Amino acid sequence: MTLVVGTDEAGYGPNLGPLVIAATAWEAATDADGVEGAFARAADGIDGLWGDSKRIFRGGAGFAALERGAVAGVAACGGGVPDRWSGLLAAVAACDGEPAEWAESAERLRLPREISHDDAAAAAEKANGTLVASGLRLVAVRCRLVQPREFNALLDTGLNKSDILSRATLDLAAPFVNAAAGESVVWCDRHGGRRRYAPLVSRAFASPLVQVISETPDWSAYRLPSACCRIEFSVRGESRLPVAMASMTAKYVRELAMAAFNAWWGGRCAGLEPTAGYPVDAVRWRRDAEASVQAAGLGWDDLWRKA
Repeated sequence: MTLVVGTDEAGYGPNLGPLVIAATAWEAATDADGVEGAFARAADGIDGLWGDSKRIFRGGAGFAALERGAVAGVAACGGGVPDRWSGLLAAVAACDGEPAEWAESAERLRLPREISHDDAAAAAEKANGTLVASGLRLVAVRCRLVQPREFNALLDTGLNKSDILSRATLDLAAPFVNAAAGESVVWCDRHGGRRRYAPLVSRAFASPLVQVISETPDWSAYRLPSACCRIEFSVRGESRLPVAMASMTAKYVRELAMAAFNAWWGGRCAGLEPTAGYPVDAVRWRRDAEASVQAAGLGWDDLWRKA
C-alpha cells in the first residue's frame, strides 16, 4: 500500500483575494513504482471529472464542470455534498486564519451553485467505483487559505512569494506522510521558477537528511529515507490525477471566495465592477474602491498582496 498526496494552488498571481493551496490524499494498492499506472487507469474511467483547472475553467466559462469535479471530490472521500461555505471549509479542514472582511457574504452562498446536489453525489459514487477498480481510495481533501494580511506579514519576515507557497504546500502534505505506515509519494506542481526545495522539505518534514534525486528546470525530486517518502515538483504536474483534483479544489474555493469578496464590496460601493483580482484589473478595482476601503476602516495591507 502506498500513500499518494497531490498538491496545487490557485491565486498565486492575483493582488486581491486569498492564495488557496489544496492537497488530496490517496491510498494505492501497489508499491511506489506502480502508482503512476494506477492513476492513469483511473483517469481513463472518470470521463474527465478531474483535470487541470486552468483548462476546465477559463475566462469565467466552465464553472459548472469545475464545481462538479471539486464537490464530487469532497463527497467521494466521505465529506458529503456541502450546502454552505462553512460546510465546505469544514469538509476540507480549511485553515484560513483571521476571517476576511467578506466572510459574512461567503456564508450566504448556497452550494452547489450551478449543479445539483444529486449530480454531485452521483459523480462521486461513480468516481469511487472507478477508483476501487483501479486499486485506489481517496482518503482526504484539504485546503489552506492565505489571506492578504497574512501573506503580507509573511513577506515582512523575509520570505518571498515562492517561499510562502512552498511552505504552505508542504505543511499540508506533511501530516499525511507522517501518519503513513508504509511508502508515500508527494506530487506537486512546480512553484514559480523554483528548482531547489531541499531546505523547505527538510523543514516541513523535520528531516535532517533529504536526498536530492533531481533538480532540473522541469523536475525536482527528493527522497526522505526516514519516512520512506519521495517528493516531486514538476512542470505540468496537473497531468497526474491527484494534482489535478487538488488544482480543481483550490480553484473552486478561490472562485467562491472572490464571489463573496465582490458581493461584500459591491454592497458598499455603488456601481463597483467585480474583479478576479489579477494585476491589471486589480489596479482598476483599487482605484474605484479607494473611498469604500477607507470608510470600512481597512488599510491596503489588509486587502492587497504586495508581491
